[in-house]
Amino acid sequence: MASLDHLAALTKVVLNNLEYQHDWTAVQTYTASNLTRPLVYGLPPKRLYVHPDEQIAIIKAEKALGERIPQEPELEWVLPLHLSEKWSPAQFAAVFDAIEAIPPGGADKVPFDAQGNGAEWKLWRGPKRGKRILLATVQDDSTITYYWIHDGLVKPRQN
Repeated sequence: MASLDHLAALTKVVLNNLEYQHDWTAVQTYTASNLTRPLVYGLPPKRLYVHPDEQIAIIKAEKALGERIPQEPELEWVLPLHLSEKWSPAQFAAVFDAIEAIPPGGADKVPFDAQGNGAEWKLWRGPKRGKRILLATVQDDSTITYYWIHDGLVKPRQN
């Protein structure tokens, strides 16, 4: 288990990287009694992830409408880790169990008018959104590499 000072410093490095290097806004630290370490969440400048089934629904809707559907960014979870930390699948599962799919403040931006009108794609921003976390792996030189991790299996994207 990492010390509280180490976790605070690690979280601050990731938070600053997101804000000042990647132009995220509304970046917050998230702590909960059922979490062993703080998480970060915020709003990236552009949409980072589209579920493969959502991608198909968007393409169908765009074809039916005859116009492009803008993809607004969504609040995303971020889990700061140091490269030297060894995590088990059970530890990742515990983090997923401790969070909701949509970070705090994100649910009020979810479009719920997805009944009919070819807007099934909007469900992927609300009830169909799976839990996902952007894993921020910090190296000793403060370089940060980001990876997506999902709660469960997600089929690969079609390019």
